[in-house]
Amino acid sequence: MSSNESFKNDDEVTGLVFNIEREAIHDGPGIRTVVFLKGCPLHCPWCQNPEGIKPHPELIWYENRCIFELKCVEICPQKALTYIPMPNRRIIINRARCDLCGKCVEVCPTGALDVVGKRYTVKEVVDIIMRDKVFYDVSGGGVTISGGEPTMQPRFVIALLRRLRELGIHTAIETALPFPWEHTKPVIDLVDLVILDIKIMDPEKHLKYVGVPLERVLTNAINISRLGKPIWVHIPIIPGYTDYEENIRRIAEFIRDNLPTAERYELLAFNKYCSIKYERLGIDWPLKNADLIPEDKMERLTSIAKSILNNGRVLVTWRGIAKKKET
Repeated sequence: MSSNESFKNDDEVTGLVFNIEREAIHDGPGIRTVVFLKGCPLHCPWCQNPEGIKPHPELIWYENRCIFELKCVEICPQKALTYIPMPNRRIIINRARCDLCGKCVEVCPTGALDVVGKRYTVKEVVDIIMRDKVFYDVSGGGVTISGGEPTMQPRFVIALLRRLRELGIHTAIETALPFPWEHTKPVIDLVDLVILDIKIMDPEKHLKYVGVPLERVLTNAINISRLGKPIWVHIPIIPGYTDYEENIRRIAEFIRDNLPTAERYELLAFNKYCSIKYERLGIDWPLKNADLIPEDKMERLTSIAKSILNNGRVLVTWRGIAKKKET
C-alpha cells in the first residue's frame, strides 16, 4: 500500500466526538484546537466532562434555550419526553425509552434538544483544524486530543495523528493512561506531547475512585518518558479526594525520580462549572455541594511541589478558580 493510499484510508476513519474547541490556550503550548472524544473507562466522581463518559451518543436538553413549544413531546415516537409545567417548567428525558431517533431535535426551533456525540471522519476533523493553522504557526500551537479518554478510540486517534503529522501540526494528547502499554504505545508514538493526569498516589484509593490500577498508570508514564516524549503532569485538586499534602508530595517525588522528560506539574483547582452538565444529562453529581479549594491552600500545595522539584527543570504552577483569602 502506498503512503497516499494509507492517508486516504485514514481520512475515512470515523470517531465519536462530543466537542471541537477552537482557540484553546490551556491544553498545551500556544493556541490550539481541542478535539474531545466520547467514552471513558474511569469513574472519577469529580469528572468535569460528564458528556464524555458514555461511549455512545446521548440526548441533552438545554433549559436556557427552551421556549416550550412542545413539538418535541408530541413527535417523540417512544414517548420519552415529558413536560413539567410551572413553576419549575422543564422537559424530562426518559433515557430508558429514548432510542436517539433525533425526531425531537429536528423539530426543536431553538436547539434546546440536541444529541451529544456525533461521528466525524478524520477528514472532517482535519478540515476544521486547518481553519486555524495560521494561529498554530504564529503561536507555536497545534491540536490536542482529549476526552473522555481518547485512547478508548485508538484507530481514530492514530489515523488523525498520522494525518496531522503529515501536515506538520504539533499534537498533544490528554490522557489518564488507563489501558495496558501495548494498547497505549501506538498512540503515544505519534504525539509530540503527553498531558498526563495523575490523580491519587494511594493504590487503594486510586482503584476505588478512579477505577484502574495505579501501577498501570505509573508504568505507562515511565514508558512514555523512556521514549523521550515531553510530559506535562496534571492533578485535579478535589476536596476530600486529592487535596491532601501527602498526595501532592508523592506525585512530585514520582516526577522527580521517574520522569526525566517532564516539563510541567500543574495543579488544577476544583470548580463547579460542570454542575449544569450533570443536570442536563439527568445525572446526580456527588460534588454539587462541595466548596471551592481556598486560594491559600492551592498556594501551599504548589509550594510543596516546588520544594521537591526545585531544580528548575519542571515548571510547577496552579490555575483555576479558588476561594479568595479572607481579609
